[in-house]
Amino acid sequence: MTPDAEAPALPEVLARAPRDRPVLIAGPTASGKSALALACARAQGRVIVNADALQVYARWRILTARPSAADEAAVPHLLYGHLGAEAPWSVGHWLRAVAGILARHPGAVIVGGTGLYFTALTEGLSVIPPIPPVVRAAAESARAGGGLAALVAGLDPATAARIDLRNPARVQRAWEVLAATGEGLAAWQARTPPPLVPLHAATALVLEIDPARLGARIAARIAAMVAEGALEEVARALPGWNPALPSARAIGAAEFVAHLRGEADLPATIAGVAAATRSYAKRQRTWARNRLGDWPRHRPQGTDLPPDRPAC
Repeated sequence: MTPDAEAPALPEVLARAPRDRPVLIAGPTASGKSALALACARAQGRVIVNADALQVYARWRILTARPSAADEAAVPHLLYGHLGAEAPWSVGHWLRAVAGILARHPGAVIVGGTGLYFTALTEGLSVIPPIPPVVRAAAESARAGGGLAALVAGLDPATAARIDLRNPARVQRAWEVLAATGEGLAAWQARTPPPLVPLHAATALVLEIDPARLGARIAARIAAMVAEGALEEVARALPGWNPALPSARAIGAAEFVAHLRGEADLPATIAGVAAATRSYAKRQRTWARNRLGDWPRHRPQGTDLPPDRPAC
C-alpha cells in the first residue's frame, strides 16, 4: 500500500480514540494491521511504532512485509529495520525503547503481531538478569543434541504449564532463565512490576479474519514477496549465513536459503513458506484468544477488509 492507495475505513473504536493515548493494533500476519495503522496515523497525526520481533532487522524488508519506503515517508515509522543481522532483540529491549518513544509521542500507534510485546506492555514485564553466554551456549547445545524436547524436559512444571511448548524461542528462553537463575520463568513473572501502559490507558484492537480468508491473503502475500524480490533479498544474506542468528527466525528465510542452495524447487519452497506462515498465524490467533481476551475485536467484512502490505 502506498500513501495514494485507498485507505481502509477506521473502526469506530479507533475513530474516536483520544489523541493523547496510545493506540494498540494486534492480529495475525496478513490481516491488514499495517494498513489500518497507517490510516489511523495519517488521519490523526500519530507516529507508528513496530511491535513485530523480526521487522526490526534491516536485512528483511520484503521477507517480513515491512512498511514500504513510501509509507515510511508519509508517516514516521519507529523501530523498523534499525538493527543489524547479528543484533540481539528481546521483549525487554523493545519495552525500553517504547518507553522512550511514548515519552515523546504519547499517542503513538503501536502495531504488530508479536503478542508477547503487547502483554508485556499492558501487563508488565519481569526484570530477569541477563543470560550469561555460557548458559546460552549450553541451551543451543542441548537443543542441537536432543531437539526442542530436550529443553522442554528441563523446564520447571509451573513454567511448562504457562508457555507455548511448540515455540522454540520461548522454550529456550525459559530453559536459559531456569539454568541461569535457579528460578523458573513463571516465578520471575509472578514478581512482575506495574505495566508501562495499562489496558485502560490505551485504545486497543485485535483484528480477526476468518482462517480461510486469511489463508488466501497469506498465499497472495507470498506470491507478491517473490515477485518483489524476496529471493534476491535472501541471496544477499547467503554469504556467512548463520541459522542461529536472531534475524534468521524470519519465516521464509531458512526455506529460501535451502532453495537457493538447490535443496528444494521453488513451488515446494513457496508451499513450505505458506504452511509455516499459516501455522504462525494460528499461534497468533491462539495467543490473542488466551492473552488478549479483554481487547476489543474488529472483524472486517468484504470491502471493509484492510488491504495487506505485501512488500515495498
